[in-house]
Amino acid sequence: MIRTTSIRLRLHFSSPFRFSTSAVASPLSDAVFPSSAGAPLTQESVLYVLNKLDRKPQQALSFFRSVTDQHRFAPGPPAYNLMLRILCYPDHLTDFWAFLKSMRDAGHAIDQGTYLTLLANFKKHKLPHEPNALSKYYRRTAKEAASEASVSAAATAILESENWNDEEGKKLDLIFSEATVSKVLREVRDRPEKALDFFRLAERRSDYEHGSVAYNALIRVMAREESMGQFWSLIQEMKDKGHELDIDTYVKVSRHFIKHKMMNAAVELYELMMDGPYKPAIQDCGILLRQIALSGAPDLDLVHRVVRKYEASGYSLSKVVYDGIHRSLTTIGKFDDANEILERMKLDGYEPDNITYSQLVFGLCKAKRLDDARNVLDVMEIAGCIPDVKTWTILIQGHCNAGEVEKAQELFAKMIEKNCEADGDVLDVMVRGLCSKNMADAGYRLFYEMVERAHMKPWQETYKFLIQQLLRSGMLEEALKLLRSMMVHRFPPYSAPFPFYISRHGTIEDAKEFLKALTMNNYPSPMVYLQVFQSLFEEGRYSEAQDILFKCPHHVRKHSDISKLFGSIKTEKAS
Repeated sequence: MIRTTSIRLRLHFSSPFRFSTSAVASPLSDAVFPSSAGAPLTQESVLYVLNKLDRKPQQALSFFRSVTDQHRFAPGPPAYNLMLRILCYPDHLTDFWAFLKSMRDAGHAIDQGTYLTLLANFKKHKLPHEPNALSKYYRRTAKEAASEASVSAAATAILESENWNDEEGKKLDLIFSEATVSKVLREVRDRPEKALDFFRLAERRSDYEHGSVAYNALIRVMAREESMGQFWSLIQEMKDKGHELDIDTYVKVSRHFIKHKMMNAAVELYELMMDGPYKPAIQDCGILLRQIALSGAPDLDLVHRVVRKYEASGYSLSKVVYDGIHRSLTTIGKFDDANEILERMKLDGYEPDNITYSQLVFGLCKAKRLDDARNVLDVMEIAGCIPDVKTWTILIQGHCNAGEVEKAQELFAKMIEKNCEADGDVLDVMVRGLCSKNMADAGYRLFYEMVERAHMKPWQETYKFLIQQLLRSGMLEEALKLLRSMMVHRFPPYSAPFPFYISRHGTIEDAKEFLKALTMNNYPSPMVYLQVFQSLFEEGRYSEAQDILFKCPHHVRKHSDISKLFGSIKTEKAS
C-alpha cells in the first residue's frame, strides 16, 4: 500500500539560489543570486530560471539581459533558443525579432527543434508574416553557419568513417567550441556510438574542454534504449566534473522516455533531478504518475518512488497527485486501496470530480465489473457531481469492449436524455462498437442522425473507418453519402477504397456516381480517374473503362498518365 503524508508546500525552489520573480524585473540582486551562497552563474542555473519564467516573457527577457549586460555572463545556445521559445507569441513579436538579432550577434543560431516549434506556434496564432520571415532567416543563417563552422562536412565525415580515430579527427576542418561540438552532435544524433566517439575525440584536444552545454547535448543523443548504460555513465561523469543536467535537457529527455514507454528510466531521471539543484516543475509529478498509469500495467513501485521523492522535497499531495495514484490503483484492479486513497484525498480537502470518478469507471470496466461501473454514475449524481461526456464515453466504451453493444446503445440514449451533449469521441466509440458486431448499418444510421440532424462535429477518422465498414458490407450508396458529407464538412474526401470496391463489385453507373460525388467546385483530380481506370483494368473491364473515358473532361482524357495507361492496353491487345 502506498503511504502518503500531508506536508505544507514550501514556497521556494530548492536550487543554488533563492529565486524571486519580482527581483528579475529589476537589476539582479542578492535576492536572486545571493553572494553569500557562493553560487556562481552557470549555464544550468540560467536555463533553470528561464524555464521557471516560460509564461512570463518580459520577466524572462529582463533576467536574460541582466545576466548578459550586468553580470557579463555568456549564455550558451540552449539558453538563447529557450528564450526564443518564450518570446514567440503575438504580444512579444518586437522583442522576439530584436532578441533574434542579438542572438546572431552573439554567434548563435536557431537549432532545428526550436525552429520547428517557433514555426508551429506562429501558424497556430495565425500570424501572417512571421512564418515566412522566420523560414528565410533560418535557411540563410543555417547555410552561413554550416559554411563557417563546417559542421555538416564534419558530421558527414564522422558518419561515413568506418574506423573513427584521432587521425581521422585531425582531418576535420572544424573550429572546436561547445557551440560547434553541440551542432555536430545534433547532426549525428541517429548514431549514438559515432556521437560518443566524436565527443571523446574532442575532449582529447589540448585546445578544448567540454562544458555543460556539450555534455547536455551528448546526453540528449544517448537517451535511447540501446545506449542507456552509457547514458547514466555520462550523467555521473558530468556531475563528477561539476556540471549538472540542465532543465531543458531534462524536459526533452523525460518526454522521450515517456513517449517510448521507458517508464523506469523516466522515474530514475525524475529522482535524479529532484535530488539535484534544478528540480522539475511541481506539475511534473502528476504528469509522470499519469503516464505510469497509462502504460497498461502500472508498476506501483514506480508510483511509490515518484510520490516519495515528491514529498521528500517538501511538497504536499495535490489533487493531481492523488488522482495519479488513484488512476494506477484502479487500472490494476486494486479498488480497496484506491478507495482508501480517495478517503485520504477527501481528508486533505479535495473532493472527487469527473476525473476521479472516470478513473474508477475505467478500472471497473477493465475488470469486467460493468454493473459496478454503471452504479458509479448514480453515486456521482448523489454526491452532486454530474457525469460529463468523458465519463459517459468511458462507460460506453467499456461495454463495447466487453461485447455488450446493446447496453452501450442504451447508455448512449440515457446520456442524451440527461442533456449531456455528445461529441466526436463518444460517436466514434459507438460506431466502432456497432461495427464490431457486424452492425455497420446501425452505425451509419447513428452517425447520420448525430451529424446531419444533430449537427455534431465528427472525427475524420470516424468517417474513414465507417466508409471502410460500409463497403465491406456492400453498402456503396451509404458510403458515397458519407463521402459527400466529408466534403460538406470540409474534410479531405476519403476516396482510396472506392476504386477497388467498384472494380470488383460495382457497375459503370457506380463508378460515375463515385466520380460525381467528388465533384464540388472542380472535377476530381486526374489521379482519382487514374485509380478508377487502373482498378478496372486489373479486373479486365477494359471496355467499361473506355466508356467512362469518353465521358471524362478534356483535361482528364489528355492527361499523360491516363493516355499512357490506355496506350499500353492497345499495344498489349495488338501484340
